Amino acid sequence: MPKKSDRLTALPAGLLPLLSQPQLETYYGVSDWQITKWIGQGMPVTPFAGRQRRFDLVEVAEWMAKNDPEADELGDRVLAVAGV
Repeated sequence: MPKKSDRLTALPAGLLPLLSQPQLETYYGVSDWQITKWIGQGMPVTPFAGRQRRFDLVEVAEWMAKNDPEADELGDRVLAVAGV
């Protein structure tokens, strides 16, 4: 029987995983309060199992570009990684 590590496959090109709130906080270098404020202002959230939420970096970057002019440089970086 193959080992679990042998069964791993690479993600298709352009596919980004959804981030948890702590991961998004680390990515943008902000606090949990700031993320909560952005969610209240309409930042896109992807529902996840239980009471958790996840964030699609491409959707968040597009939202940031429309709503926060200072975040354009971060959004450009995300879109470049996503291949958009």
